Amino acid sequence: MAIYEHLEEYVGLPVATFNEDTGTDEEDDGRGAAADPVSGEDFPPAGEAAWFVGTSFDEEPFGEVFARFLETIDTTEVTALIIGYWGASYELEKVPDPVALLTGAAASFPKLRSLFLGDITGEEAEISWIEHGDITPLFAAFPDLERVEVRGAQELVLDPIKSEKLKVLRFESGGLPARIVRAVGASDLPNLEHLDLWLGEANYGGDATVADLAPFLSGERLPALRHLGLEDSEIQDEIAAAVAGAPVVARLESLSLAMGILTDQGAEALLAGQPLTHLRKLDLHHHFLSDAMIEQVRAALPGVKVDLDEQEKPDGDWHFIAVSE
Repeated sequence: MAIYEHLEEYVGLPVATFNEDTGTDEEDDGRGAAADPVSGEDFPPAGEAAWFVGTSFDEEPFGEVFARFLETIDTTEVTALIIGYWGASYELEKVPDPVALLTGAAASFPKLRSLFLGDITGEEAEISWIEHGDITPLFAAFPDLERVEVRGAQELVLDPIKSEKLKVLRFESGGLPARIVRAVGASDLPNLEHLDLWLGEANYGGDATVADLAPFLSGERLPALRHLGLEDSEIQDEIAAAVAGAPVVARLESLSLAMGILTDQGAEALLAGQPLTHLRKLDLHHHFLSDAMIEQVRAALPGVKVDLDEQEKPDGDWHFIAVSE
């Protein structure tokens, strides 16, 4: 289990928080800035911050907070948006679909380029308890999105998408369903440069297999890909062995097999495969490698920045991924 704090910076912008405690009836200053009645300070101009919109448990419904956000902030200037807690799934009368709210207000966000859906901390909902719906409509409603990140995967739905603009796609989860992995693999994303999939474990819905990764590994899809993260997996050794011979690796600048159950067996397979010396970075943090294997990896990749932090020790025969529940 990982402990999350709310984002303080996103895509190089400071985060401005708009939640149930914020809002104003005052007019803005002509720059898209408004006053926060809690702090007494002005909000930044709308285009100079990444905006966090969320509520809290048993507080003002998210739909009302979002409506006030649209009324208060000049969203026509917003380029980066972070959606926080929108309510627990069992509060059905209070919980709107954030995707429906976003797509319904798409005309109010002509400059939106970056979206983080689910900046939710463990105190609000554990990562594997975050319930989503169908996020496919986001990509049609916001065709200029360059970056989409999603935390949580319970009930998540995604059909294959097409986007000429998308450069970064990330899924953070304790268990990413195979249907989501396959949908990404079937998508038409010619300019995607960065892909991260936290695959998780079967207990939390992470049922993807190495076969489901074939579209990414074969190099037939995602021609612009420069970073690939296949992380947080209980089959990390199998993934490492598949990556060792994957054609896509030759064009990558960075590779992450971090946060999962990587043992000496997987690291050995990785080093026995194609050369990795062209990589700028290889991220293996949170692993179960022996001291000897750590030294072997470092020696084999002298010019690569290799992250081997968080050397874990199994509890008997039990190995664990970094993020599950």
